[in-house]
Amino acid sequence: MKRDHPSFLPWLKHFLLPCLLSLVACGVPTSLEATVPLSQPTPTPLSMPCEVLPYTPPSQLVISTLPEENLHVLGPKDASVTILLFTDLQCPACALLATTLKQIREAHPTDVRLAVFYLPDNRFDKSRLAWQAAEAAGYQGKFWDMYDFLLARQADWYPLSPDSFRLWLEGQTETIGLDPAQFWMDFESESLAALLDDIERAVAGISYKPPLLFINSDIPYTGLADFASLDAVVRLTLLESKKFHTCPAWLISLERQYVVKLETTKGEIFLQLFPEKAPLAVNNFVFLARAGWYDGVPFHRVDAGFVAQTGDPSGTGYGNPGYYFATEFSPGLNFDRPGLVAMSNIGAHTNGSQFFITLAALPELNRQFTIFGEVLSGLEVVRRLSTGDVIVRVLVQEH
Repeated sequence: MKRDHPSFLPWLKHFLLPCLLSLVACGVPTSLEATVPLSQPTPTPLSMPCEVLPYTPPSQLVISTLPEENLHVLGPKDASVTILLFTDLQCPACALLATTLKQIREAHPTDVRLAVFYLPDNRFDKSRLAWQAAEAAGYQGKFWDMYDFLLARQADWYPLSPDSFRLWLEGQTETIGLDPAQFWMDFESESLAALLDDIERAVAGISYKPPLLFINSDIPYTGLADFASLDAVVRLTLLESKKFHTCPAWLISLERQYVVKLETTKGEIFLQLFPEKAPLAVNNFVFLARAGWYDGVPFHRVDAGFVAQTGDPSGTGYGNPGYYFATEFSPGLNFDRPGLVAMSNIGAHTNGSQFFITLAALPELNRQFTIFGEVLSGLEVVRRLSTGDVIVRVLVQEH
């Protein structure tokens, strides 16, 4: 079986996800030329040539236009990622998504906040009654308790008639820790009826059916809603704040030697870089390493006998530093042994921050990926790596 190239983790298979979210550029730069093998000294530029990727700052969230008193929020106010969910408690898809979003919040407790707003769905006969129950519980500080309870027990009350649903609720209020008398007084109050009317007017112009999801944007999320997909979106969204929006400064000298110590969770790996053979890749690596880009980054792909790949702080295999630079080839430098260090790419001239270390001779990779270094010592550590192991710290020594 032919193995996949060490490019961004199955990039073609999931091409639409990053495109829809504008989290990575979907076009391949065409303005960069492949670096010509050096035959004479090259003047030191102020910055290395690169293609800065399109960047759109987070747009004004729909959350800012919603009535604050009708919005329910969980999570830190200063969270980097806001997930806005328009939902309906009788909607089966909404119940499934609620479970996934709970897992997302548990995975990112300080980075994600969830905001929910009622979006009535006229396909369901107890849509308003169920949200009415959650809002009534909210008067006793139990909105989220009722919200979670109704979604978790949706299969129990979904087939009931509206009158039977009310009777079912009577048997559940104390389970949630509510004062039953207060709950029913609030449930039937004119103020709550007016609040629900206000909510319905606020969303009257929305043509979508719930669940409707926004993630740090005023553009609806249209990707897959399983945990892995949403987790990748959150991680890539968090990465946006770390990206660069200019080309890297030129930091290296072609006459100097650069030795790198990778401190990993499996041990230390020492690399010798090749500035005279791949100056762009070496300068990029030194720039990112000194900026702390690689610290705490996982190996998101390790294939025994093939490669160990890392360099994406999001850990998804989709991440980049905000720019691409050209592919470089040096005569006589081929994938003819294990321990070579090379840039990952998604096609010609799309080098970013991801790199891999070979675990075997891989001649099928020749003339496709920039080799910019090799393992001096610690190849046995590379062979012990597993997916999820982490680069704790990167130290670059210049001689």
